[in-house]
Amino acid sequence: MSQHSDRIAPHGGILVNRIATLDQRQEFFDKAEVLPRVQLSDRSISDLQMIAIGALSPLKGFMNEADYRSVVKQMRLSNGLPWSVPITLSVTQAVADTLKEGTLVRLDSPAGEFVGLLELAEKYHYSKEEEALNVYRTDDLKHPGVQVVDKSGPVNLAGDIWLLERELDVRFPQYQIDPAKSRMLFTEKGWKTIVGFQTRNPIHRAHEYIQKCALEIVDGLFLHPLVGTTKEDDIPADVRMRCYEILLEKYYPKDRVILAINPAAMRYAGPREAIFHALIRKNYGCTHFIVGRDHAGVGDYYGTYDAQHIFDEFEPGELGIVPMKFEHAFYCKLTEQMATTKTSPSTPEQRVHLSGTKVREMLRAGKLPPPQFSRPEVAAELAKAMNIFNYEI
Repeated sequence: MSQHSDRIAPHGGILVNRIATLDQRQEFFDKAEVLPRVQLSDRSISDLQMIAIGALSPLKGFMNEADYRSVVKQMRLSNGLPWSVPITLSVTQAVADTLKEGTLVRLDSPAGEFVGLLELAEKYHYSKEEEALNVYRTDDLKHPGVQVVDKSGPVNLAGDIWLLERELDVRFPQYQIDPAKSRMLFTEKGWKTIVGFQTRNPIHRAHEYIQKCALEIVDGLFLHPLVGTTKEDDIPADVRMRCYEILLEKYYPKDRVILAINPAAMRYAGPREAIFHALIRKNYGCTHFIVGRDHAGVGDYYGTYDAQHIFDEFEPGELGIVPMKFEHAFYCKLTEQMATTKTSPSTPEQRVHLSGTKVREMLRAGKLPPPQFSRPEVAAELAKAMNIFNYEI
């Protein structure tokens, strides 16, 4: 049974909390100078935070070999629980050789600051090629996720972690809503059904359309943009957040939407990451999750709806969150509204297809996306942020 009385149990039944107490912090600081150190990458910092706040429940730390191999090959933890993306801490052989299983390891940020502890339980080698081909469906080094695997050390460190302190994200302090708090907010609002929406792109009219379709069915929308590490050519998180604020202020019912940041790093693992994103939102308390066109995709590595089909590989109810699958939405010139092929009688020539990639391309070319593409206030904000040209509504 879940320890939670709210709407949906966390994945595995218990919401993990690995944030050190004041007493633990003092104890850890007392030991800090004598402990061996491992410096984390930006992605590992995100993973550390996500584990600590319970967003990756039931994980309490970086995966051991049994869980890692089971996840890579079968999309399940070694106990059979669905899980689609390995959460690992990789180091060089030289670093691994200095560490002893059964001891504490100090975790430092890329800047060298003491941020957490690893209770080192296991060290193991792994196949980068096997991970790339299974998780990303390619070993092409042009793929950003495969690049990370390729540059990682050959040894994974496993064990439970402690985050020294849950610091506020200074960029978006009012939107830092961790799983325990989001669950509390949903309960306070009386929402029984909540749909989560994942995005790393500025929000455009196709996103707005599918979100509002979902809102016709559920009680609330949890708009949950990812603000961890993304590709260099993705639009920065602060710009995207301003776009969401503009939209919510003018175009959404205020009492039915919560905007919050997702501190995860993007992996660009397409279908597998769609499952991963759904399980994260389950931990935040969502009952439903929107899966659109090419979810978490990059380039042409995945089929348009592969991220929807992968949900069918699990038994109904096994994931514990309901995927809401939407076709690619477009602006229909015939009916003069947003639609999909399910609802529009238009021919392909009568459709204006939207994507975050197209928005970026238009802005870089000095063109403002048309209102069928993007709300004018949002387009202006993007243009201003990208210094393309001065444009006023």
